[in-house]
Amino acid sequence: MNAQTYLAYDFPLLSAFWTILWFFLWIMWFVLLFRVVLDIFRDDDLSGWAKAGWLVFCIVLPFLGVFVYVIARGRNMGRREMAQARAQQEEFDSYIRETAADARPSRVDELSRLSEIRARGDITDEEFRRAKELVLTGHGQSRGPAGPAGSTTLPTADR
Repeated sequence: MNAQTYLAYDFPLLSAFWTILWFFLWIMWFVLLFRVVLDIFRDDDLSGWAKAGWLVFCIVLPFLGVFVYVIARGRNMGRREMAQARAQQEEFDSYIRETAADARPSRVDELSRLSEIRARGDITDEEFRRAKELVLTGHGQSRGPAGPAGSTTLPTADR
């Protein structure tokens, strides 16, 4: 038994496992490398020269550069990512608020909705007249989403 045996290649299943393991480690390495590069650009505390230095370090000596970066600045990587996600969410929420504020129904829409409600028999003619006066004076426009059966949200004292 002078021949050296390689256990992973003696059994095809172990060979496949070994290949898949290296493939996923390779993918994980590139994910880590890209996260570090994105974090270098995302960090507002670093000057331009510091960003260039870290980037050159990570490109010229990728393994050493990435591992040194993770050791030296890795603690705040998650905080910077969370801050960016929070800022994006706040921008999105403010955009939605602005867009929703512009989408309030006009008086014509309110009157046509009231007319439909009266035609279905959900409100009486007197209730329609009072609601119509409220809409025309600007006091009866919807303050929220439509209630049951598409009815408008009117002050309860005037119903």
